[in-house]
Amino acid sequence: MRFEFYTEQIADLPKLSVDGTVPNSIHFSHWEGNKTPAEVKADTSTEIALNLVASPNQKSLTKNIELVTNNHFDTDGVLSCWTVLNGEHSLRYRELLIAAAEAGDFSEFSSDAGIRISLTIQGSDQASPNVDAGSPFARFLEGKEVDDDARAYEVVLPEVERLLKNVNEFEPLWRDGWKKISDAVESFERGESTVTELDSGVSLVTLAPEVFSGEGFNPTRHGAPFTAISHYARGSFFVIGIPTETGWFYRLDYPYYSWAETVVRPRVERRNLDRAIQFLSDRETSTSGSWQKDNREMTSALKFIDKQGVLAPSQLQPDIVASAFAEVGVAA
Repeated sequence: MRFEFYTEQIADLPKLSVDGTVPNSIHFSHWEGNKTPAEVKADTSTEIALNLVASPNQKSLTKNIELVTNNHFDTDGVLSCWTVLNGEHSLRYRELLIAAAEAGDFSEFSSDAGIRISLTIQGSDQASPNVDAGSPFARFLEGKEVDDDARAYEVVLPEVERLLKNVNEFEPLWRDGWKKISDAVESFERGESTVTELDSGVSLVTLAPEVFSGEGFNPTRHGAPFTAISHYARGSFFVIGIPTETGWFYRLDYPYYSWAETVVRPRVERRNLDRAIQFLSDRETSTSGSWQKDNREMTSALKFIDKQGVLAPSQLQPDIVASAFAEVGVAA
């Protein structure tokens, strides 16, 4: 097996499309629209890859194709490609590989080591085209910033097992991201951040202001603490409120795994938000922004934002925002 990052130069070659989906390929992917063989399907591409290398039908599933490719760089992409390239040897790391992939693609608190491995590889607790912090691992190995996905694969793939064997060796690469996740989790444990599960399938999440102060992150500039939220919220729709001195910042998301085609995790249908937007707009008194659909992130649905698309303070209380979805169905 050999890896080559996807470009038009290999578009017409037979290949194994691992994680991403590209033309003229056999898919081993959880991306929407994939045609992955049913016998190896799983929730993450890494688990699909592990099922493939463990299968007695591997040769027929791959049709003896040796070229492995992917069209983007993130934790699940790296680990699924590494798994296929390393075959049965990768099975000794099965649980750790799956945990890291779930942390990277689904922002799940799968295990301490899994989260730290993912933070080392992709530099964020959410895999998204809009969240591109660059790979700390690639930067460390190259000795400079690596802003080319193909080059990132070149430097990272040979060192994956070293990371799996001793993630603590790379603590400087994951320490800051881990602290933000830990601080957010602790705010839930102390009851300063809360989750209320509603009959409408909505998880009403309120985040403690302290999560965003000091060494934390600013909700107008940084993403929500996705891993902490997914660890506690169980609904099919998240209403996330962040208090500020002049009101509440809001972002409304679907569960962070819901962008993918999953087998074990339940499918989440997208809601028709038109009536909810009208409900909220009719009651909103703030002139600093408006309620708008927002799909710039893979699972974001609705936000109260200004003309620049930045979160703005709403005057509505969280229970009022959550009530907008009490009788709102899902899209047909």
